[in-house]
Order: sequence, then structure tokens, then C-alpha cells
Amino acid sequence: MGNVSLTERASALTLLQQRLLACRLCQEQGYIARAHPIVSGQVEDQLFVIGQAPGHRSVAQDRPFSGPGGRILQKWLEQAGFPPGYLHEHTYLSSLTRCDPGKNPRGNGDRRPSLQEVALCRPYLEAELRLVQPKVVLLVGSMAIEAFFGKGRLEDIIGTYQERDSIFFLPLPHPSGVSRWLNAPEHQQLLHAALALLANWRTTYFV
Repeated sequence: MGNVSLTERASALTLLQQRLLACRLCQEQGYIARAHPIVSGQVEDQLFVIGQAPGHRSVAQDRPFSGPGGRILQKWLEQAGFPPGYLHEHTYLSSLTRCDPGKNPRGNGDRRPSLQEVALCRPYLEAELRLVQPKVVLLVGSMAIEAFFGKGRLEDIIGTYQERDSIFFLPLPHPSGVSRWLNAPEHQQLLHAALALLANWRTTYFV
């Protein structure tokens, strides 16, 4: 996509987002009762977030990361030097699947999308990455991290990064009140190390 102009990429992204919003694959195959995909972002966005899936608040507001997790993620961006509002104004917000998977049958939090659902949605995500060409991709939560880095312990992954095709992929823990991982001080230190990397890239690569 390197020789394609920004205008051409913007037009292609608009068409892709329209196709995504019209997608009903998971509903047609019986994984969810009702499809309601959401998209958020522009082709110029240099920061790209990949989460697990939108929750019910995000679907209700047609805006990813509309719940408490979004507020925490915005605070993390501010700790890395980004201004208030950056998450929803200047960040491309994506996820492994685009519809609310519903509640966990065991009653704690949201259901993890199945591998089949993730596979149905993956071509959209790959196309977004090709068109947006971000500088930094934040992999938020263990499921998003595993989709790109493979399985591993958060303790061994948070605070590290990988560079692929001139894009920095930075794993972050899930910013949710349900997760207890961040309760440990040593895990907080790993998060601060990750945010320090993000702060360094912000000063180097972001306008």
C-alpha cells in the first residue's frame, strides 16, 4: 500500500467500513443473536487500538471503548503524554470481533468471542491495518495479544514490543475493573514500562 495516495486509502477505508457495518456473518452462522458492528477511526490516525470485542455500552452508543475500560485507556494515553480526548478523536479503534458477544454464561463480564467468530472478522482487521498504516498498534488484553504474539504470560509480555513492517505492536493489559492482574505492584511497573515506550514513540513519530 506504500505507493497508494492518502486520498485513495481514505476512499478504500470508507468502503471497507461500510461493508463492515453491513456484515451479518456471525448472526447468520448462529454465534450471536443480533449483529451490530461498530467502527471508529480515520485513515490519518497514527495510533491504532485492537481490543477483544465491543461491550454492550459501546454498541448502545455506537462508539468503541464507551465503558469504564475506555476511560482507563484514555488515562493511560495521558500518562504517555497524549492529550485528553485523544482516544476517541485521533485513535483508530478496532477489535478482534465487531459485535457485542454477549454476557459470559458464567455471569462474570463479557463472553470471549470464539475462534470461529474471530476468524470471520479477521479479514476486516487486516484490511484496516493495511489501509490506515498506523505508527503504533496497542494490543489491549490477553486475547488481542495472543492473536498477534501467540500465547504467553502477561508478566513476560507487558513492557515489551515487536516491530513489524515499520509498525510498533505494544501489548497492554485489559483496562477493566474485572481484571485483577493490575492489582500487583510489579504488574503496575510493567504497565508503566509499556507506557514509557509509548511516550517515547509519541515524541519521535507523532506530529
